[in-house]
This record gives sequence, structure tokens and C-alpha cells, in this order.
Amino acid sequence: MINMMYLVLTAMLALNVAAETLEAFRVIDGSLIQTLGAVDSKNKQVYLAFEQAFAENPAKVQDWKAKADQVRLRTDSLVNYIWRLKEVLALGSNAVKTAPDNPDKGEFITVRTINGDTLIVKKEDDINTPSEIMIAQKRAHELKSQINEYREFMISIIDEEDNELKDVISQELDTRDSRFNLKEGNKTWEIQYFENKPLASILTLLSKIQIDAKNSEANLLTYLYSKIDAASYKFNKLDAQVIANSSVILQGEEYKAEIFLAAIDTTVDPEIIVNGRTMPIVDGKALYTLRTNEPGTFKWSGVLKYKTPEGLVRSYPFDKEYQVTRPGVTISPTKMNVFYRNIANPIDVSVPGIAKENLRVEMTNGRVDKTGSAWNVFPNELDEMGRRTKISVYARLTGGERLMGTMDFRVKKVPDPVAKIANQSGGNIRKEDIQMEDGMMAVLEDFDFELRFVVTQFDVSLTGAGGYVNTWKSQSNRFTADQKAQFKNLAVGSIIYFDNIKARGDDGTERTLDPISFKIR
Repeated sequence: MINMMYLVLTAMLALNVAAETLEAFRVIDGSLIQTLGAVDSKNKQVYLAFEQAFAENPAKVQDWKAKADQVRLRTDSLVNYIWRLKEVLALGSNAVKTAPDNPDKGEFITVRTINGDTLIVKKEDDINTPSEIMIAQKRAHELKSQINEYREFMISIIDEEDNELKDVISQELDTRDSRFNLKEGNKTWEIQYFENKPLASILTLLSKIQIDAKNSEANLLTYLYSKIDAASYKFNKLDAQVIANSSVILQGEEYKAEIFLAAIDTTVDPEIIVNGRTMPIVDGKALYTLRTNEPGTFKWSGVLKYKTPEGLVRSYPFDKEYQVTRPGVTISPTKMNVFYRNIANPIDVSVPGIAKENLRVEMTNGRVDKTGSAWNVFPNELDEMGRRTKISVYARLTGGERLMGTMDFRVKKVPDPVAKIANQSGGNIRKEDIQMEDGMMAVLEDFDFELRFVVTQFDVSLTGAGGYVNTWKSQSNRFTADQKAQFKNLAVGSIIYFDNIKARGDDGTERTLDPISFKIR
């Protein structure tokens, strides 16, 4: 709720830095500081829990406590950096220092210094000083670097499979620039939040970032503390355990399974019988092997017998099944059933029963790059008929590498974008609407890939008095001053024609786009 109120108030700054707006920032900042203290107290309790757990079992807790101590140091470093930055901003705007026991009774925003002093910020609407410090002196850029380093450190501690927590921390500590738009271009994170903003707004934002850091600290501490018990193994019963190399076996490959008694003393071997045959025991385990000759689903079973310390024989029956399949492969483009030249084409490759890290993918007419468990295909030449572009998949098996299958693909050119003005590619348009636009966009319609085109030139043609056609040129995606001047003279029923349109794409190609025309209504 506090974050949402901050965003609403920041939007209001574009209209007016009213006293009511500054008062709202004052209230939000006060709430944020209280929340900061509450989260900090909660985190201290978790650190005390780590200390107690370490005292009880150092060997079990040591690694997790060491990581928690690193989190505390890095979080305190970022939070204290922001406290010092607040102090610099407040003193730069001639804040008044007062004793901790002499507050301002909520009339102004206050800043607590590292030394415990309190600064009363009376120039809450000061815009020049914060812009000078944060933008001209590049303190906003320094703050962004500090946040980015802290975020990457926090994410590095999390296990690879725990993506949900990584996403939460990434969102809390997000410093990405704003999205590009034709009117304003790109706005950096620094400009978006710290340029021409009143001091009250900036101090409140810095308090929010401190809470985001403390919340990230709390989430990570909870995660690390849960790992202490997750790393402990608890045995509360005896049972037969069967571990097979895979439940899906390729025809001609060997099926293997280990059978053992969980939590047993390895000095006392159990008796293991499979399909009526007593198995040899090595280190408390039996190894069951067979050669697979035919595809299908097969079952096998047995019993594990164990003599207890009291001399009683306990039996633990088990049954398992495995599936034998013929070699096969699935190669699926994740966007559509065709590759496009000069861009990355993601594909998903899978072979039943084979882990993706044991697969190798090759192609003709291009190259294949692998990142993690995903592949990207980069075709070299156009192949409309799919005669020269082949994907081959190999699997690394026990006996070596084996070809799993191949598939042919077509290679096409990325389609041409469509020129648009005011999100229209022609038809009727109001004079006021075309005057409000800054230029022309090139849009790829119904194309699933993230590919961008930018208009590099276009001509504007109008029919003047006597039927003469006059043309004005632009060498970019924006309307020139002359073109805009002509738009002011447009009358209802006038036809405006755009041609000689060219655009450049992220794929490195230059395209000539179809002309578009509008009728003024």
C-alpha cells in the first residue's frame, strides 16, 4: 500500500508540488521509517536464532550461519550507504540539526544520521539541490551500482532451482530503465526517479529502497534458516529401497537397479531375492541387471529379508517396473514451425528417458548455441523448401554417443514491418491526431519474436493549389519542422501520402515498406 501511494504521489508531482503532496510524502516517509525499524527487529530475531542453533550444533549450522552473516554485512552496508546519502541531501538543502529528544512534532521530514543526530528538512520542495547531487554529481548512478551489486550477491546465495525467491528479490531491487517510447525516448532509472524531483519525494524513495533491502534480507534469512533442517536426514522406519538408472530404457541399452535396505548397519548384510533368485550382496546392496531386447513395459519384484538385533527376520517386499522404448527424438521450434534468418530461433529438444544435458544438437545451414537447457538456432541462408536445413540430435549414452533422430526445417526471411502513424496504417484520421504525433513507427504485425524495426527515412506528399504535388523528406523516423508546418494547413478531405519509407531491423536488414496514405476528416 505504501509503495502504491508513493507511485501516485510521484505522478502528482508532474502537476504541482502542492503543500498537500509534500504532507503526504511526509506521512509516507514516517510510515516507511517505522516499518524499517519493525523489519530490522524481526531480522535481528532470526540472527539470534542462528546464534542459538550454532551453539547447539556448530557442524550442522556453520555453513548456513556464515552465509547469514554475509547477508547481514552486505545489507547493513547498503542501508547505511543510503542513510549517509540522505544526510548529504538534507545538509545540501540546509537542514537544521536537532537533538534526538527534541523532534519537530511531524511538521517536516526528518533524517537520522549515522551518528544518531536528527536533521529537520524544512526545504522539502527543493528541486535544484537533489538534482545537482543525484544527477550532476552522479550519486544516483552510484546508488544504482550499489543496489545492483547487492541484488546479484543476494541471488548468488540462492540455490539454482529456487527461482521463485530469485524473482521476488529481483523485483524488489529492480533498477531497470523505463521502456522506450517515441515521444520521450529512453529514461534511465536515475533520471526517472531523481531528476527535477522535490527533496521530500527523493527522501521517501530512499526510505522505500532501504525497506526493499531489509525485506530481501528477511526473505533470504528465512530461506537460509529453513536449510538447516532441510540438510538433516531423519530415519524413522526400515524399508526396501530400489534405485534404477532409469525407468525408461532405449531398446538395446542395459537396465540397472540397486536394491538396498535404508538406514541399515552395513556390517550386517540383508538377503535379497529377485524373481526367485538370490542376489549377491556388496556393501549391503544388490545390483540387478538385464539386457533389454524388445520395447514395452516390464515388471519385476522381489523381497528383502533382514535379521534384527533380536534375531527376528523381517521381510520387505518390493515391486518395480520399467519401460523400454525405441530410439526417438522430438525437436520443436518454440515460436512456430519455421526458422527465420539473422535472428535467434529458440527450439526445445527432448529424447524420452535422456536428460537434456546429455544431448548434443547439430544443424546444417547454420549454427546451434546452447544456454542452460535451451537451444537457439541461427540459420545462414534462406531455404524456403527446407531441403538444406537439417537438425540432428545425438545422445551421450553408456556405450558412447548415438544419433537419436533428424528433422528438416524451412528458413524464411523475417517479414516486412508495416509503417504506422498514430497506430494506423492508413484510412481516415483527424488533423489534430496527426499533429500530435512525432513521427512514424515500423511494426511487425502477428510476429511472435521480439524483433524491432526503426524507420530511417520517409517522404510526405501533399496536393497543393492547381493540383501540384509537393514532397517533403525526413531522414529519420520523426517528422521534420517543414512537414509539421504543412500539417497545420491540412483541410478536411485532404489526402496525405507517405512513401519512400525505409526501416532498419535488429536482424541487420534494410527494408522498403509499403506506402501509406490518410484522408483528413
